[in-house]
Amino acid sequence: MLSLRTRVALATGLGAFVIVAALVALISYAVARNNVNHLDDELDTAIDLIELNADTAALFLGRIGDAGAFAVTLREGGTVIASSTTQLPPMSDGRATKTLGDTRYRVKTETILRRIGGPLTISLAVPTARADTITRTQQQRVLTTGIAAVLTATGLGWVLGGRAVRPLVDLTHRISTGPPTPDLTGTGTGVREASELSAAVRDMLGRINHAQDQTHSALQTARTFASTAAHELRTPLTAMRTDLEVMRGLDLPREQRVEIIDDVLRKQSGIESTLTALEQLASGELARGRPRHTVVDLIELADEAARDAARHHPGVRITVGTEPPMPVLGLPSGLRSVLDNAITNAVKHGNATAVLITARHEARHIVLTVDDNGTGIPTDERDLVFDRFYRGSNAAPQGSGLGLALVAQQADLHDGRAYFTASHLGGARLTFELDNSIPPTQAEPL
Repeated sequence: MLSLRTRVALATGLGAFVIVAALVALISYAVARNNVNHLDDELDTAIDLIELNADTAALFLGRIGDAGAFAVTLREGGTVIASSTTQLPPMSDGRATKTLGDTRYRVKTETILRRIGGPLTISLAVPTARADTITRTQQQRVLTTGIAAVLTATGLGWVLGGRAVRPLVDLTHRISTGPPTPDLTGTGTGVREASELSAAVRDMLGRINHAQDQTHSALQTARTFASTAAHELRTPLTAMRTDLEVMRGLDLPREQRVEIIDDVLRKQSGIESTLTALEQLASGELARGRPRHTVVDLIELADEAARDAARHHPGVRITVGTEPPMPVLGLPSGLRSVLDNAITNAVKHGNATAVLITARHEARHIVLTVDDNGTGIPTDERDLVFDRFYRGSNAAPQGSGLGLALVAQQADLHDGRAYFTASHLGGARLTFELDNSIPPTQAEPL
C-alpha cells in the first residue's frame, strides 16, 4: 500500500509528465518545421538566382551537382535541357520531399515564362540529411530536458509532499503511540484537512469513550442488580423448598397442608411480582438508550389506571381529581407503571382505603400527585424507599422492594424527579414531576 507522501509525489510526477509530454511533442514539431522552412528558404534563394539567368545556368549545373549541395534539372516542354549529376523527376510546381536512391531531398519546382523560347520548368533539390541530423539532435535535447523536468517535479513532490502530510503523520503517531484518549489539541494547525481530521478523531474518541463508559456502567449495574436479585429471590425459593420437603416427608393433617400450600402460593406470588418488576426495570434501562417519547394524555392514562386498580382492590376508592386533557411528552408504558406502582404501594403497604390522583401545570413541568389516607411513610425513609429492594418499616411481607425504584427510574427518564411528603388525606403523597416541553407539531395527544 502506497503512503500518502508517495501518492503526492506520483501525482506530481504524473501531472508534470502530461504537461512535459505535450510540450515535447509541440516543440519537436516546431523544430522539425523550422528546419524544413530553413531548407525552403535556401531553395527560394537558389531558384531566384537561377531565374536571373536561366540560359547560362546550365553551364554550371554539372559542377553544382558534383558538389552535392544542390540537384537541379531544367525542362522545356517536358524535355530535359540541362541537369546536374542527379536528375530530378518531373514534378508539378510547389514544394515536396522526395527520396532519390538513398538520399532524401527537399524539392521545389517552379515554371517561369521567358522572353525567348517557351516556358522553363526549374526543379531544385537540396539534401535533407544535415537538417534531419540537426532536428534529431534538438528533439533529443528537448526530450532529455522533459525527462529531467518530470524527475525533478517528482522529486520535489516527494520532498514537499513530506512536509505537506507531516501534520497527518504526527496525528497518526499521537493516536498510535499515545494513551487511549490522546491529547490532539493543536494537531494539524494551519492545515485545514488535518484540522478537520483531528476534530473528527477527537469527536469519534469522545463518542467511543462515552459508549465505553455507558457499557461499563451498564455492566456494573447488571452485576450489582443480578447479585441483589439472586439474593432477594434465594430466600423465598429456599422457604418454598422447605415447605415442599415438609409436605413430602410428613403426613400432615389437611389443615396444615392447606396452610403450607397457601404459604407457598404467597411466596410464589412475591417471586412473580419481583420478576415482573425486574423486567420493567430492564425495559426502563433499554428506554434510556433509545427513548421513544410520544405525546399522551396523562389524565386519560390516570383514568385507565384507576379503573384497573378498582377491579383489583374493590374496597378502595380511587379517584382522579383533574379533568382531561393534559398532553405530556413521555413514555406511555413508563407513566402507566408509575401510576400502577403508586396505587399498589398505597394500598398494599400503606393500607389505604382512598387514593386521589391529581395533576397540574407548573412552569416547565407537570406535577403528578398521588395522595392516600394510609399509614404513610416515616420521614427518615422517604428517600430510602426509592432504592432497589429496599423495604420500609410499613412494607408488606410479600413486597419486592422494586415498585418505587421503578417510579424513580421513570422520573429520571422523563427529566424529572419523584419524592414523598405528607398527604392532606392523612397518609403519604407521592409527587412525580416530568418535563413539559412538547414540540408544536405534536400538540395533539395520542
